[in-house]
This record gives sequence, C-alpha cells and structure tokens, in this order.
Amino acid sequence: MSNKVAVYRKEHFNAAHRLNNPAWDEATNTRVFGKCNNPNYHGHNYELVVRLIGEPDAATGYVYDMKLLSDLVKEVVIERFDHKNLNEDTSDFKELNPSAENIAIVIYHLLREKIDQNLDLHIRLYETERNFVEYPVN
Repeated sequence: MSNKVAVYRKEHFNAAHRLNNPAWDEATNTRVFGKCNNPNYHGHNYELVVRLIGEPDAATGYVYDMKLLSDLVKEVVIERFDHKNLNEDTSDFKELNPSAENIAIVIYHLLREKIDQNLDLHIRLYETERNFVEYPVN
C-alpha cells in the first residue's frame, strides 16, 4: 500500500475578463458568451485550490511545506492575476480566451515549472460558488 497523501492550499484572487472570440462577429460572441462578452469586461472572486499528492518526507513528515506552497502560489499566480484585467493586463491571455478552463490550465503550467515532478499537481478553480473547473482530469 502506498503512503501517498494529498495536501491542499486554498488562495483567492479577483480579476476581470471578457470572453470573446475575435474570429466571430459580435452577434455570435453575444449568443455564445452572453453577459460574459460584455465589452467593458466583468469580474470574479476566484477561489483557487492547489492539490499536491505525494509521500511524506521521512525527515519532515511533509508532502510539501505549506508555507512554501502558499508563498509560491502568491508569487506565481496571485501577484500575476489579482486585481488585473486578464485580457488586457496579462500576456497569458492576449491570444487565449480567459475562460475558467483556460485560466486553470495556465495556472497549472505556471506552478508545474516550480514544483517537483514527483508530486502530482491538480488545480481546482472556482469562478463562482457553483461553477468550478479542475485540471488535469484523472
């Protein structure tokens, strides 16, 4: 039996975005994205849950030091996206529609570069209390 344990860190950020496909006309964008296509953008209070899975270290008992994980998420994600217009203020979404799905994928790749490959990384992003996405899906 494996001694793998899942640890979680929850963080929060606020950001504005607009869902829009520049290849489509205004009517199609409005039909597909509705209020999320507002030309003046709209915002969300995102809740981010980062899950790491691995075996606890023999010396510390930690899968990952939670203070270090908090610092990493703040440095790599929160500082980058909090109180930003994702379409206008970030390079990540200049050519990528900032849907919750795409935001989760971007966050995953930003963190994956910084976290030991021996640890499984999963992202859960709440766009609203009732709407959330997970990446990757296993």
